[in-house]
Amino acid sequence: MATMKDVAKAANVALSTVSLALRNNPRVKESTRRRVLEVARQLQYRPNGIARDLKTRRTETICILLHDLGGPFYSEIIRGVQDIATSKGYNTIASGSLGGRNGSAVRLLSERRVDGVIVLAPDVDDETIVTAAGPDLPVIVLDRELTADYVYSVRVDNEQGGYQVTKHLLELGHRRIVFISGPADTLDSELRYRGYVKAMKEFSAPESKRFDYMGGFTEEGGYVVGKVMSAQPILPDAVFASNDEMAIGLLKAFSEKGIRVPDDVAIVGFDNIRIAEYVQPPLTTVRQPMYEMGSVAAQLLFQALAGNFELQPVRLATELVVRQSSQRRDTSVTA
Repeated sequence: MATMKDVAKAANVALSTVSLALRNNPRVKESTRRRVLEVARQLQYRPNGIARDLKTRRTETICILLHDLGGPFYSEIIRGVQDIATSKGYNTIASGSLGGRNGSAVRLLSERRVDGVIVLAPDVDDETIVTAAGPDLPVIVLDRELTADYVYSVRVDNEQGGYQVTKHLLELGHRRIVFISGPADTLDSELRYRGYVKAMKEFSAPESKRFDYMGGFTEEGGYVVGKVMSAQPILPDAVFASNDEMAIGLLKAFSEKGIRVPDDVAIVGFDNIRIAEYVQPPLTTVRQPMYEMGSVAAQLLFQALAGNFELQPVRLATELVVRQSSQRRDTSVTA
């Protein structure tokens, strides 16, 4: 088995240069780093992880801590994080946060078993994050309003997205627009509701209360809401489901009851998950830059790991994607 000394000899560089190059240290010229990495690949060199960890106190592993590991929304964020981490020579582990203060993921955060953490988990409280964060464990929070030392945020402009999609429905002439909320403790849903309220006020339209209908951000939740809504004597003009999975469940429930979308009721969602354009009818939604959220968060994390602790919050824009679920069949549709 090849050693680091073997790599140094074959690449004609010092042993210390090999060590720095393998850690992507900026002190090594790019041309030298590439040569060392190519030699290491040819010799099938594998670093001794245990020895490395003891010497550098780095695991070369980052963690993304998520409320739920399932679903297309989270998979895109994970992919964005992994692509950046891999380019830096780091491993990524994704962990579910369920369990609150006593969960294994929270113990991982507090015991510093990784070099940095990205958090998108409302059940992990601010105090836990602030207590754990430090120069040896920077933390990036996604879609959370939290300011603290060694804690940095990446947020999507959820309020603007909620405003965009509600205004779209209002401009089509809809006035009775119902909002379906996510979980009660979710900032994303709250901000999307604020955008909804802003647009409804501008058009003097009657607002539904945030928790009139709650779908829990799941297809099943949207399906249950759809069953309840379809049993009412008067249907709304349109429904704004605050994520696509709930909107898809709603579509299924309405289809089973013979309620035509968009002729009887228009439906819009939020996130622009991949299946949104393939359901029938294709779903009008708000594109949330999920992959970019993960990749930008990882980039910030690696800047902090390099010692840059003066990082500014990042806010990513949303984009309205108009499809058939909100448009009359004789209306032009853009994808």
